[in-house]
Amino acid sequence: MAASDIKTKNRDVPLDRVRNIGIIAHIDAGKTTTTERILFYTGKSYKIGDIDEGDTQMDWMEQEKERGITIVSAATTTFWTVEDPNSPIPTGSYRVNIIDTPGHVDFTAEVERSLRVLDGAVTVLDAEETVQSQTETVWRQADKYNVPRIIFVNKNDKLGANFEGTIKAIIERLGANPAVMAYPIGAEHEFKGVVLLLERQALIWQGDETGAKFTVEEAPQAMKETVEKWRAKLIEQICETDDQLIEKFLAGEEPTIAELKAALRRAVIAYKLVPVYAGASLRNKGVQPMLDAIVEYLPSPVDIDHVSGINPRTGETVTRKTINEEPFTALSFKIQTDPHVGRLTYTRIYSGTLKSGDTIYNVSKEREERVSRMLLMHANKREEIDQAFAGEIVALVGLKDTTTGNTLSSKANPIVMESITFPEPVISLAIEPKTKSDQEKMGYALNKLSDEDPTFKIKTNHETGQTIISGMGELHLEIIVDRMKREFHVEASTGAPQVAYKETVKKLAEGEGKYIRQSGGRGQYGHCFIRIEPQPRGAGYEFVDAIKGGAIPNEFIPAVEKGVREAMENGVIAGYPLVDLKATLYDGTYHDVDSSEMAFKIAGSMALQSVSKKADPVLLEPIMKVEVSTPDDFMGDVIGDLSSKRAQILGTDKRGNLTIINAYVPLAELSGYATKLRSLTQGRASYYMEPSHYEEVPKNIAEGIIAKSGKAQA
Repeated sequence: MAASDIKTKNRDVPLDRVRNIGIIAHIDAGKTTTTERILFYTGKSYKIGDIDEGDTQMDWMEQEKERGITIVSAATTTFWTVEDPNSPIPTGSYRVNIIDTPGHVDFTAEVERSLRVLDGAVTVLDAEETVQSQTETVWRQADKYNVPRIIFVNKNDKLGANFEGTIKAIIERLGANPAVMAYPIGAEHEFKGVVLLLERQALIWQGDETGAKFTVEEAPQAMKETVEKWRAKLIEQICETDDQLIEKFLAGEEPTIAELKAALRRAVIAYKLVPVYAGASLRNKGVQPMLDAIVEYLPSPVDIDHVSGINPRTGETVTRKTINEEPFTALSFKIQTDPHVGRLTYTRIYSGTLKSGDTIYNVSKEREERVSRMLLMHANKREEIDQAFAGEIVALVGLKDTTTGNTLSSKANPIVMESITFPEPVISLAIEPKTKSDQEKMGYALNKLSDEDPTFKIKTNHETGQTIISGMGELHLEIIVDRMKREFHVEASTGAPQVAYKETVKKLAEGEGKYIRQSGGRGQYGHCFIRIEPQPRGAGYEFVDAIKGGAIPNEFIPAVEKGVREAMENGVIAGYPLVDLKATLYDGTYHDVDSSEMAFKIAGSMALQSVSKKADPVLLEPIMKVEVSTPDDFMGDVIGDLSSKRAQILGTDKRGNLTIINAYVPLAELSGYATKLRSLTQGRASYYMEPSHYEEVPKNIAEGIIAKSGKAQA
């Protein structure tokens, strides 16, 4: 366990010695603190950053330092040396590319896009809180992209820390198969080290200082029974994943440590086991064994030996081996505006190599782009490089049209990889510039910020002329407005947050749209019949062309769809977007001379508006999944208050001295909930919420919303 003195400049590291990993967890589990310890022990930083002091390496934005939270994922590169003779990989130096992601649900896009390009992840858990809601969310995100993981149970020094309870929660709430590798010695204020179960070795940290020094001893006598019990379980778990080892095990022969570690590495990459380590990052204990595990058990780009995509020219599935000799393939996963360099496109290179000055092909946008410079990032510091290789994460300068989720490749060998999907915004604000000079700057700033963040949307309300910004939560929008002020020097005032309602239909209906204009010379003629029917909640919009016998010429059908889509942006009840419906174009008429795309687009729009009114339209509202942690004394008050907010109480759990209340609550009822909860519980309860789904608004409440919108149903 030693930090290597190799500098990042020396980048000719074989691909099997590279690890691309992310740190993911619930807010406040200690992700950034853990990352800071990793950077210190690997020699990347000469002093340990502290969130409370505001001098961390990875939280470099002013807003992050002030709030003590991570807002944007930060990338960095460091090195670690493996010295264990029983290691499943060759000893020596390894390069680790780390992305520290946010824990707050408002910045879920940062986690989603980071996981899409990582080969492995470290999930940090709080030993007292065990598995929290956001941990479940990021775990599911990692499952979606099949990312192998290890778990670091942090805060074993915290009052109420319960390591075995955390293991139980991992099985029950995450559905994972945890393989406990390091068991804590002591708990709460008595926590002083860990026992590495396979080796039966105790690592004891003497003080809370930098934690770089620890002693290696035999496992404490008092823990002998516990160590043997967990060690036997671990060996059995590993053997079950390997045919040869299970034969040995059943014959009563214990495999060697080297055999067990090699099998464990294969099991982790195949996502059969999740190694679990224990520590306390803030007290600098237990980080080094976890660092060893990152390098020893998480995959290199070579272990994920190929990536798949679609050839856009043939529609066939193609694969690329993750080696330098294959054609260039990469995925852009993040856009950032840098005050010194301009627009940075963070890119994961899957195959081939890339040089500064190369022209590459954006397959998603069907455009060529030129890479003027390439940078290796360390949070917000940068290092220029001339060439990048397969398996690397680099920032490209000079790409004008590339956005998050675009595939980049060579023009001769195009491939489209699966893009990244993001949730829809749930909350909106009206925003206006304070002065005339801010008007132009505000448009520029908002566009730059929406370029960076796919969950941040801007639109103009044509009736009022207001600019409406939408995002994942109040904190999300607050940070956006703050960044406009600091980075773009735009002063703006905002209205009260508005819930992002939607509309849908409940029954099948048919109708027509007819647009005829005669104004001397050539006229306009478009006429179509549309059937609409409801789709399941969250299924989205579908357009079906069922025209037979050329009732509408083929060239006008896309225009009808465009009209339908545009009309869906403003529903018929209160002007909110229409969602979850299937529109079928089944008949129409046209005029040889007067028909045009414009006429059919308007006809499509008119048809949708008239049919929606007949299809029993209803209003939908976002429902949040809320988890309140409260001392038992206040449980009744908290549940009573939630019930008054139209909450659906899902159940309660016990966690130490706290009761955890789970509920679905309409977002419209949660304005100012933090203040209300504090006053109900003398400031002792906390809550967490994340968007869950949309549900129909009760009729009496819908009437009030419709009246406020000023758009009564015709």
